[in-house]
Amino acid sequence: MLNNKDYLERLFDSEKPLIIYRVINGFDIYTDFSKKIKLTKKNAKTFFEKSVTKKNNKNKYFDGYVGFLSYELQCKIINIKLPKQKSNGFKDSYFYKPQTIIKIRKNIQRFRTQIHSTLSHTNREKDIFTSNKKYFYDKRFKVNLSLEQYKKLFNNFSKKIREGKTYQIKICQKYRNKSNIDAVQFFWKLMKVNTSPESFMIRDKNYSIISCSPETLINKKNDFITTKPIAGTLRKSKKTSLSFAKKFFSKNLKESKEHNMIVDMERNDLSKICKVGSVYIKDLKLVEEYKDLYHYVTTIKGKLKKNISIYEIIKAMMPGGSVIGCPKISTLNLLNHQEKDSRNIYTGSFGYIKSNGDMRFNIIIRSLLNYKNISEIAVACGVILGSTASNEYNENYIKAKSILDIFKS
Repeated sequence: MLNNKDYLERLFDSEKPLIIYRVINGFDIYTDFSKKIKLTKKNAKTFFEKSVTKKNNKNKYFDGYVGFLSYELQCKIINIKLPKQKSNGFKDSYFYKPQTIIKIRKNIQRFRTQIHSTLSHTNREKDIFTSNKKYFYDKRFKVNLSLEQYKKLFNNFSKKIREGKTYQIKICQKYRNKSNIDAVQFFWKLMKVNTSPESFMIRDKNYSIISCSPETLINKKNDFITTKPIAGTLRKSKKTSLSFAKKFFSKNLKESKEHNMIVDMERNDLSKICKVGSVYIKDLKLVEEYKDLYHYVTTIKGKLKKNISIYEIIKAMMPGGSVIGCPKISTLNLLNHQEKDSRNIYTGSFGYIKSNGDMRFNIIIRSLLNYKNISEIAVACGVILGSTASNEYNENYIKAKSILDIFKS
C-alpha cells in the first residue's frame, strides 16, 4: 500500500475524480465516490430529504455528500423562470458520496468512510493512477461584455432602480479562453496567492471547477445557522492598509448603502426558517483582508425552527442575495431577462451535507469552469444609485485578477 504522501501525489497526477475543499487549518480532499447524483428540480427535494438520516453516525470523519447547485437550478427550485440564454452547454449540478477522505493539516491523514468495498485499496491504487490528458491554455482572454456593452446594461438597470423595481443589482461578466487545464495544479497555484476561506476545486471526467470564494452562505450546526454576506470591495495598493480600508468603508456612503441592503435581505431570508426573535447580527461591517483586496463583511446568526428541512433552508437562502441584489425575486427576474449569458455555476453554491443534517455551503464566486476545452471565469459587481459603470467594470477585473494571473504564470 502506498504511504499517504505518495498516494496523494499520484492521485493529483492522475485523472481520477476528486474534490479539494479549503477548511480552517488546511484542506479536505474527497475521492473514491460511491455515488454521483445529477441534481434536477424534479429530484432535488427528495435528494436533500433523504441525505439526512438523523442516525448516530459511527463514522467520526464524514458521512454525507459533497457537491454544488448551479445558479439555474437554484432559480428553478424557487420557481423563477429562465429565458433562453447563451450557454457553453454546462447546465449540470452534482453531488458526490466519497469513500476516501484525505486531510491535509500539518501532516497528511487518509480515512475510509465505508468499511466494505468491492475493491481492495491495493487494487484500486494500481488501477486508477493513470493519465493520458494533454493540457494546454491560451494566455489571451475574450470578455463577454465590452465597456460599452457593460455601460448599456448598467444604464438599463440604473433606470430600473430609479423606477423602484429594484434597489441593487449585480451584473455578471465573463472572461473566456481556449484551454484544457490541469485543475489540481491551477488550484494549488491559486492557493499560494488567494487562500479564501471557501475555496474549492472539483475535477471530474469531463469538467473541472475552481473557485476562491470568500463567502459563506450557509453554515448549519445542529439547530443553529450562520451566514456571512459580503458587500463592499476595495483594491489593495502600496498606499492602502487595513486601517485605511476600515476608514474607507466607514465613510463611503455607496459601499455602506450596498452593504446595509444585503444584510437586511439576508436577515429576512433567515427569518423565514428561524424562530421568531432568534436572528441577530454577531459581527457588523468587519473588514477582511485578502491578497489583492479588502472586503466588507457581516456575520448573521439564528436558531432554526423545529423540524425545518434541509430543502426548506436551501429554498430560503439560495441564490445568495449578496451576488444577486435586492429585493431578491424581482431582481432575479430582471437579471435573467437582461443578461445574455447563462451563469451556470457562477453564484450557485458548493458545499456538503452530513447525514446528521449539518451542512455548509458557500457562494460560488471568483470561479473558473473548464468544459469542452474552454475556461470561463465569472465575476460581478453591484449597481445602486450612485454607482458608476466604469468603476464597477474595473472592480470586476480586480475580482478576476487572481485567477487570470494563474494563466500568466
